[in-house]
Amino acid sequence: MPPSKKSNSRRDSKKPGRPAKKRRRHSLLRVIRKDTGAPTPAVGPGFKSFGDFDEATRYLYSRTNVEALRPSKVPSQVWKLDRMEALMEALDNPHRSFRSVHIAGSKGKGSVCEMTGAALVGCGLTTGLYTSPHVADIRERIRLNGQMVSEADFVALISEVALAAESIRRRAGASTFFELMTAAAFVHFAREAVDVAVVEVGLGGRLDSTNVLTPDVCAITSIQLEHTQILGDTLEKIAREKAGIIKPGVPIITIPQQKSVVLETIKEVAAREGAPISVVGQSIDFSSRYETTPQLGAHMRVSLSTPRVQFEHVAVPLKGEHQAMNCGLALSILDRLKERGVPITERGAAAGLAKTPNPARMELVYSQPRIIVDGAHNPESIHALMKSLGAHIKYDSLIVIFGCASDKDIAGMLARLGTGADKVIFTRAESNPRAADPRDLLRRFSESSTKMCLAEKSLKDAINAAAKSAHKDDLICITGSFYLAGEAKKLLAAKKASDASVRVPVKSGASSGRK
Repeated sequence: MPPSKKSNSRRDSKKPGRPAKKRRRHSLLRVIRKDTGAPTPAVGPGFKSFGDFDEATRYLYSRTNVEALRPSKVPSQVWKLDRMEALMEALDNPHRSFRSVHIAGSKGKGSVCEMTGAALVGCGLTTGLYTSPHVADIRERIRLNGQMVSEADFVALISEVALAAESIRRRAGASTFFELMTAAAFVHFAREAVDVAVVEVGLGGRLDSTNVLTPDVCAITSIQLEHTQILGDTLEKIAREKAGIIKPGVPIITIPQQKSVVLETIKEVAAREGAPISVVGQSIDFSSRYETTPQLGAHMRVSLSTPRVQFEHVAVPLKGEHQAMNCGLALSILDRLKERGVPITERGAAAGLAKTPNPARMELVYSQPRIIVDGAHNPESIHALMKSLGAHIKYDSLIVIFGCASDKDIAGMLARLGTGADKVIFTRAESNPRAADPRDLLRRFSESSTKMCLAEKSLKDAINAAAKSAHKDDLICITGSFYLAGEAKKLLAAKKASDASVRVPVKSGASSGRK
């Protein structure tokens, strides 16, 4: 568990229902592509570059990857910034050549990053965006003006950082998956001379690889109990780790927190670092309202006013009441950037904001039956999802396909599921080695709920089971982790591609509505 204090230079290196009607016989999904099992590429004498995209990604996934490990299995040497600082030095410190925004938090940081990045693009600024985890394609993590880095550039970047990592390995240790990805993003942003890079913290903050940055603005979203084996077992400890991104003199913006101890801790760290702190809705004038229009349907609108910007009745681009405060935080970030000389305009920001992408955030990925995916992975996110589905989407019954990591707050998530789902199908993502056993999830849910539920061994089987039981106006929601959401997007994208390329004859008496 990481200690709470940090040094003046490098941070401490210690470990921080209804009856189903008759359906067609065909399964909605039939094929899942398997891993090639190719050997891991080596980086050593004579190495110049990885041969292709697959070789580069195999190398990355052969490195220590905290995202795929149980907390108890994470090596203690992971939690240090010395190695990342050495890697940056070997790459000529690309992170010092561009302006940046650094965003931490337990919930909503991805949404804030997406909205901030889109608004900056709308202002005509060359904008880098680094987020994690990815949903369907690893290149989603590194984007320029909303576009993923190309496969060719990705291979070149990973080849370069792999060589740099090899050059420091003997004195600094082996670089991790996340360190290599972060380094690749920083090199890319430096080469492309971005005006601003929006960077999401991976885990925690104080000892996160991204914390080599000295940004123009820091922001902290909602903080809740998470990763307690790594960040600490109290909200105060977790808040202190998140607040580790605060730098001397750099403005820090946050939101009203559910527990007073969280905001008090953030303010304490800000005071110690001499960082001016603002709180949306308290020291920053902010308001929000729920609205329904023919053009946008049900959505939130926000207004935010400072001496520099006047955002009036801006439509929040992401669904859910909780996204209003996230949008307010994004707009506050723009205000602080403008204060520091970045050319921000209200009209440009609003236009860009309207184009915010929504990967795995109540994202409709299939239309018949209707299937949405959402990366909700803690009790608060599941609660917000259940509430938002009812407010924004019309449906008869809600069928939830759920799978999560075994080290999450499973009891809390299952309790929230029961408030909105009519039927729950438990499964697991094949790509997540930390995934909880669907049978265990079923047992635990059944102990406290009378809702219809079953377990399927794979996501493919779960989607097929849901599709067979879904009626025309029902909704299927796949949630519980970004692993599950990403796997679903790949499966359903392949299904749609198959539907578009192969015309299946309709037999006599069969439904003509097959998609």
